Amino acid sequence: MITYIRTNSDHKDFDQLIEKLDQYLAIINGEENDFFVQHNSKQLIEHVVLGYDEDKVVACGAFKKMDEETVEIKRMFVLENYRGKGIASQLLTELENWAKEINYKFTVLETSKVMLDAVGLYTKMNYKIIPNYGQYEHVETSVCMKKEINQ
Repeated sequence: MITYIRTNSDHKDFDQLIEKLDQYLAIINGEENDFFVQHNSKQLIEHVVLGYDEDKVVACGAFKKMDEETVEIKRMFVLENYRGKGIASQLLTELENWAKEINYKFTVLETSKVMLDAVGLYTKMNYKIIPNYGQYEHVETSVCMKKEINQ
């Protein structure tokens, strides 16, 4: 059973997983990776959820404030051996619940069109595709999504 904790971006286990995530994304993003790296600074992230299998960190996700009603989901990652077990869905639910508890109404996110598993996860979790926002507005490889969480 996976247990989840709420923390912040200073947690050492978050650093461990985002290092692996960044290596994975560098392969997927290719030549565009430098563009995406600049928008993933952990200094802007105050809300982090970590998933543990006993004492081993196996998953992470986070959100940052976009505006008074909206947070952006960031840094979602599950170790390869743990994928396909529903952990990402549980992690995303935990992030949404936390955002709701502090009175946010919407979550938004950006992922790559080639990350079909991620797009599938977010679609399954009732995210809807929206026009690309902010820094992703003219990025053809990006897909942006939104969900109302405070219903």
